[in-house]
Amino acid sequence: MSSFDPTSIWALAAAAVLGYLLGSIPFGLVLTRAAGLGDIRAIGSGNIGATNVLRTGHKGLALATLLLDGGKGAVAVLVAGLFDPLLAVLAGGGAMLGHNYPVWLGFKGGKGVATALGTLLAIAWPVGVLCCLIWLVTAVLFRYSSLASLTAVAAAPVLALALSGVTIFGAVWTDLPRAALALFIAVLVFIRHDGNIRRLLRGEEPKIGQKKTPATG
Repeated sequence: MSSFDPTSIWALAAAAVLGYLLGSIPFGLVLTRAAGLGDIRAIGSGNIGATNVLRTGHKGLALATLLLDGGKGAVAVLVAGLFDPLLAVLAGGGAMLGHNYPVWLGFKGGKGVATALGTLLAIAWPVGVLCCLIWLVTAVLFRYSSLASLTAVAAAPVLALALSGVTIFGAVWTDLPRAALALFIAVLVFIRHDGNIRRLLRGEEPKIGQKKTPATG
């Protein structure tokens, strides 16, 4: 019986598909329905992510959504990484696609920030940690959650390339495939934030703690 080949086309495809299926679990929708709050897609921005879940007034549900959305990206990477680093990269990319474009919801999913950070923390924790810090500093300084998210993911591929081949605590945590994943993540997040980018340019994006108006929602 032949041994498992993590570089075979079947293994690569399986990692991407299983990552997609895991990422496509709409935790925000599942949790709000389980809590009797109805369809989260009919609330606020209609997004299934933690930010929109917070608009229901249930901070616990929003936190759970944040952790689960981030966790599914991390789990996809960590499980696939048990077999091969390249499989981890493909699983992480699949998880991002699944969250942003879940087949179960007509390919209309979340904006991918929590899943992106969870994936980055699992695939290259130094990059993930730095991105979280960048998000926090940008959010504190400018009070725009969307700007903080865009700045953090834009920095991810730059950080991954800068740290590529660098040994941290005795291990090499970044390489070109993982840098490519960071770039893929950034592109997906920017695509899903197209409306936010337009509002930021017009000066109409609501700040953190400010409710959306019909004009900006």
